[in-house]
Amino acid sequence: MTFFNAIKSTTNQSLDILEGHRITVKREDLIHKVVSGNKFRKLRYNFEDYLLNDKVSVLTFGGAFSNHLAATAYAGKMCKIPTIGIVRGEEWENKVEGSRTLNFCRSQGMDLRFVSRAVYREKEKGSLIKELQSKMRNLAVLPEGGTNELAVKGCEEILTEADQQFDAICCCIGTGGTMAGLVNSTLNQQFVLGFNALNNPEVSKTIKAFTQKENWSVFSNYTFGGYAKVSEELIVFMNNFYQQYKIPLDPIYTGKMLFGIFDLIKSKQWSWGKNILVIHSGGLQGIEPMNLQLKKKRLPLLHYGE
Repeated sequence: MTFFNAIKSTTNQSLDILEGHRITVKREDLIHKVVSGNKFRKLRYNFEDYLLNDKVSVLTFGGAFSNHLAATAYAGKMCKIPTIGIVRGEEWENKVEGSRTLNFCRSQGMDLRFVSRAVYREKEKGSLIKELQSKMRNLAVLPEGGTNELAVKGCEEILTEADQQFDAICCCIGTGGTMAGLVNSTLNQQFVLGFNALNNPEVSKTIKAFTQKENWSVFSNYTFGGYAKVSEELIVFMNNFYQQYKIPLDPIYTGKMLFGIFDLIKSKQWSWGKNILVIHSGGLQGIEPMNLQLKKKRLPLLHYGE
């Protein structure tokens, strides 16, 4: 029995009718404060497998503000499994205090290893991983973003029978695992739209590797320049969205997705049915560090809880 078994039931929150379209948000962000949304779904069966097969440590990957690293570190502590985080960017080794995420990971007992971007690109195939595997018995390697077969299995449980009424299912895309799980659990007449958070044209290949269905499409027009990049227009939209619906969005994933959905509808480009379900995948721990970056750039801040 792990804390993953104490899952909270998610709620569907309806928004105002937008030009004839009914938008409902599935509040997966409310599952858990740290391991929220798709991180909970992705890690659940992986950690149950680690416990069942007596894995000694879990190694995974992420950047200095990675939701995945934070969630894995917390899950490791709760399950009493040591974790190792390979962090993209060796410059972070001497300025961990500049990342709330890295500080949190370290507080949860995660062993952080900082590597150059060139080394990081090798990920599971690199010499560092092979060296650690040779030294550590039963070391489990969890891919960046947590996407693997067990993660997709967890994401297949996001949709319930009550969600069969929706025409379209919308989700954010990082590594593609969440979308693959959603596609697998849809009805044939439903369509899944994924909103890419970064300029990653290869993500469709990952999704295809985990599903045989074809009722899905990837949008990459709302990345705002790339991963973790934002604009004043996006921040204003997110603040207005919170003021109206009291649903906090994160600026890396869910904010861009909702901006895209609203833009497609208002510009008369939406053609996937008028009953829309939006998956809120969490990621809210990134708001505080984003506000620090916005302040430096003299851009508006995200104002939640006001």
